[in-house]
Amino acid sequence: MNIHSEKIIIVDFGSQTTQLIARRVREHKVYCEIHPYTTGLDTILEHKPTGIILSGGPCSVYDTDAPSIDARIFSQDIPILGICYGAQLMIQSMGGVVEKADKREFGKSHLDIKYEEGLFSGLETAETSLQVWMSHGDRIEKLPQGFEASAESEHSPYAAMRHTEKKLMGVQFHPEVAHTLIGNEILRNFLFGICNCEGNWTMGSFVDTTVAAIQAKVGTDKVLCALSGGVDSAVTAALIHKAIGDQLVCIYVNNGLMRTGETGSLLKFFSDTTKLKVIDVDAEDYFLAELEGVVDPEIKRKKIGYGFIKIFEEEAKKLGDVKYLAQGTLYPDVIESVALAGATVIKSHHNVGGLPDIMKLDLIEPLRELFKDEVRLLGLELGLPDEAVFRQPFPGPGLGIRIMGEITGDRLHILRKADVIVLEEMKSSGWYSKVWQSFAVLLPIQTVGVMGDERTYENVIALRCVDSLDAMTADWSRLPYDLIGRISNRIINEVVGVNRVVLDVSSKPPATIEWE
Repeated sequence: MNIHSEKIIIVDFGSQTTQLIARRVREHKVYCEIHPYTTGLDTILEHKPTGIILSGGPCSVYDTDAPSIDARIFSQDIPILGICYGAQLMIQSMGGVVEKADKREFGKSHLDIKYEEGLFSGLETAETSLQVWMSHGDRIEKLPQGFEASAESEHSPYAAMRHTEKKLMGVQFHPEVAHTLIGNEILRNFLFGICNCEGNWTMGSFVDTTVAAIQAKVGTDKVLCALSGGVDSAVTAALIHKAIGDQLVCIYVNNGLMRTGETGSLLKFFSDTTKLKVIDVDAEDYFLAELEGVVDPEIKRKKIGYGFIKIFEEEAKKLGDVKYLAQGTLYPDVIESVALAGATVIKSHHNVGGLPDIMKLDLIEPLRELFKDEVRLLGLELGLPDEAVFRQPFPGPGLGIRIMGEITGDRLHILRKADVIVLEEMKSSGWYSKVWQSFAVLLPIQTVGVMGDERTYENVIALRCVDSLDAMTADWSRLPYDLIGRISNRIINEVVGVNRVVLDVSSKPPATIEWE
């Protein structure tokens, strides 16, 4: 059943920016979903989409194993926008010609607009405003019957094209990325000018539909919620509690990988400011024993994920007949953990790729299709206090993935002390709320230093601070030098066993935010 009055279906051909298309659409308050290109046409039509967007992808349309789509989709009375590979696939499927380009286009390019309506309606005509971002080695050489060029670039005679009678159109560039200066306007024109969307998807409407869906699924059964104190799990618990009240039981598991004083402060927060039932499980000894000698980050994540599920199932047995486990899984977790339509698996998240096949509880993941900024808005909609909604993200596996190499009690002690200093200095300087995440990482190396005229050979701490909107992309934060200096000096002077601090200046991609 289609519970949304309007819905855009994004067909994913493996592009790393497909999720950005979804973000841009939702910023216009239009609901959208991403489906892999393997989704059948009948399934897509069952959603009754208001419009369809075909994403880019890493392949060439003429490759023997290239992702394809049922060509009947183009004969439906549904507006379709093809982006890069999606545009090329549309053109080829309808009888046009796509070939390898003599001159590839990667990076900034400028459009010469030929048709100033449709996608390009109401745009500024100054040359600087027509900057777009290209990323393709093929180009469209011949359009099918009924199509005409609506824009060209230096190396693409059909940088944008449209069908003169049907609501079919394509662009060779990527309107979803920030480097395409007219991208937001193009997507807005597609959504409102061509698909006739109203933009009525809000967090309020999300609450209403999700609460109804949870009630219909759960009935009178009990639900366990994995509660970490982070934004995602807190919002998940608040949303499910709104739906089923005391049928929800929350479990907080101390896995021994939390920050200094965090367990106590989190339990106090839940006790003082929420009406949630919270069971506190101290499993520090269990997790540290399981992780002894483990170095591989994927094995760490999977062992931690297995441990959580084992404990949840044990607690469920104590409570009687519990069928469901709720988790704060977000869309970025899914993207990084699951190969969607040919995309590469980046890492297993403890609440996605780390779940064992023998798990006996059915999952409820009400935030699975949301981005982090949407979750924060949802938290405010549900009445959660700012201190819960605007906390910096903290990974489910905790400090276990911020210790490179083996996890030991001594190494945890070093990282915890360094982490306290980072958070104290970020908060006292006012920078804590300005960045997406700020934390310390303990490296698996030692370096030579001089302390008190004596040679030392001790550990290295990396400082990682990033700016982001949704964790799908990030850039390193340009902190003031004096702040970086204070953090470094305090760590070296106050944390026994550390003689060097380095700054991580990597963006995502190619790096990830967390080191493991």
